[in-house]
Amino acid sequence: MFKVIITGGAGYIGIHTIVDLLSKGFSVISIDNNCRSYKEILQEARHITGHTIKNYPINLCDAKAVEQVFQENADAKAVIHFAAYKNVDESVDQPLLYYKNNIFSLLNILKNIQKFQIPYFIYSSSCSVYGIVNRLPVTEDTPLSNPESPYANTKRMGEEITYDFSIANPCKAVLLRYFNPVGAHESGFIGEIPFYKSTNLFTVITQCAIGKKSKIIVFGNDYETSDGTCIRDYIHVMDIAEAHTKSLEYLIRQKKSEQKLCCETFNLGTGTGITVLEALKAFERNTNQKLNYEIGQRRAGDIPAIYANNDKAMRELNWIPKRTIDEMMLSAWKWEQKIPQFSWINH
Repeated sequence: MFKVIITGGAGYIGIHTIVDLLSKGFSVISIDNNCRSYKEILQEARHITGHTIKNYPINLCDAKAVEQVFQENADAKAVIHFAAYKNVDESVDQPLLYYKNNIFSLLNILKNIQKFQIPYFIYSSSCSVYGIVNRLPVTEDTPLSNPESPYANTKRMGEEITYDFSIANPCKAVLLRYFNPVGAHESGFIGEIPFYKSTNLFTVITQCAIGKKSKIIVFGNDYETSDGTCIRDYIHVMDIAEAHTKSLEYLIRQKKSEQKLCCETFNLGTGTGITVLEALKAFERNTNQKLNYEIGQRRAGDIPAIYANNDKAMRELNWIPKRTIDEMMLSAWKWEQKIPQFSWINH
């Protein structure tokens, strides 16, 4: 079988992508030291897939340990690299932690891709690399402005490192820039488990609805948008997961003789912007839950609006985001309600 090494396999997008890859006939192994995840989520994924997922609980900054994993899986044909610290506020407070973890881990992965001649690599990036944009929607050719956080800078640096690596080595790469992944698998067995104070709007909404938070603060209602609140491009995590499988299939289809770039970039978003208030109303409409929210001051660092042009991904990857805002909300709520059943989650 076509084996794929997944770093951060127990993380939010990693575990959903593992489920999708397994459903499409790929073989996977995970590398995740569970410093920001729960190993038990891999067992929950087994309920969905029927497959036991092997995980190596090592630190990707440990070069010798990483090489050992690659040595044991020398038949792997691809790597999808999710593992990274990702909280913007934490990255501002502890920039060196982010530069060390996110960059050193990538370098170790690429060294072993080179050593074991793995032909395909997919890098988990972010729309945060665009910074503050002057024109919407954002395309892959939109100029990158200054990163707004050390986290965003590590993603931008990671893209540049991957690009340079792919030029110098016989490895074709894809960079996937996510917009705002939300929701959970429709089964309710897997979803997002925040390890740092979450600023993800959907998580804040469901935590408020279930009583973990007393209220929601809407940061500003005086932006130049339809209702004065910020606009973001929310996309279901399973649509994101499917894009990784589609990206891998895209790389496999390519021949070295074809005039394709050795490193391609794709936006992963719905192409539609949703305001904060529209998101709150969508939750209330779909769950019959009344949310307690109030309007607050603008939050430093927030940009008024950003959403994707996803034409390239739809055209080249044959990828179409299928799930609506209603489906996103319902799956997120189903997952939030199920979390108390998992005794291994630190509630």
